[in-house]
Amino acid sequence: MDAPLLAVDAPSLLYRAFFALPESITDDDGHPVNALLGCANQVLWAVERHAPRAVVLCFGAEAATYRVELLPRYHADRPEMPGPLERQWRAAPGLFEAFGWHVIGHDTLEADDLLGSLARVELAGGGEILIFSGDRDMFQCVGERARVLFPGGKDGPTLIDTDGVRERYGIAPAQVPDFIALRGDPSDKLPGARGVGPKKAADVLRQYGTLEAALEAGRFGAEAEDLRLYRRIATVDASAPLPSLPDQDPKWTEASALLDSWGLGAVAGRVAAWSS
Repeated sequence: MDAPLLAVDAPSLLYRAFFALPESITDDDGHPVNALLGCANQVLWAVERHAPRAVVLCFGAEAATYRVELLPRYHADRPEMPGPLERQWRAAPGLFEAFGWHVIGHDTLEADDLLGSLARVELAGGGEILIFSGDRDMFQCVGERARVLFPGGKDGPTLIDTDGVRERYGIAPAQVPDFIALRGDPSDKLPGARGVGPKKAADVLRQYGTLEAALEAGRFGAEAEDLRLYRRIATVDASAPLPSLPDQDPKWTEASALLDSWGLGAVAGRVAAWSS
């Protein structure tokens, strides 16, 4: 692949880092910076290994407005953001912009919708995209010039291509929303089809190709409209009118200075070495 656009699911990485690293990692004023440190280190890991032409971090609504309107229970009863993470969340855009990276957000769409929109724009322009996210829903965006970097592997984040999606789910990337609709997703309050788990969902899609074809063949007749709704909820909305992003020249010196001011000397030194 050519130098890709690295599109980062900032909420996903910040949450993962916050719960993976101890809150005893603090700045000079005693405020936890574990989420910021972990997220920055993950993005730097990806930059070192994949040499992206640019980096963009996406923020969005906790629950997209249109999804809640379609399904009021969507994301219901999720716990509030922990206070020590909330402070880091507010500081995150400033940190990432200090690196010279792009930061984009949206009030009514989720970060995954922005990631999908970036993929659409980048691919339409003939480019490549690497989506860094711990949300498996993003597997639906995988293709010949689009891959997902999934955190948490034994040797670091795992690169997921079309074969990787098939190995995990037994289906093609384009079938992922249909798969989620049939299997369900408790975190999003999607119950799925009655009596259907991952294996059966994959079997149905291998037989019929799509959820709609299965419904037209008479499968899941009593649940048809609910399943169509779940598929709509699970499908990334890639319609956000985002511009094509230019190549970047990272600001390693500025980022190093900010990290050092927060008492994160180790990562500050690592970043400063890149500016020489």
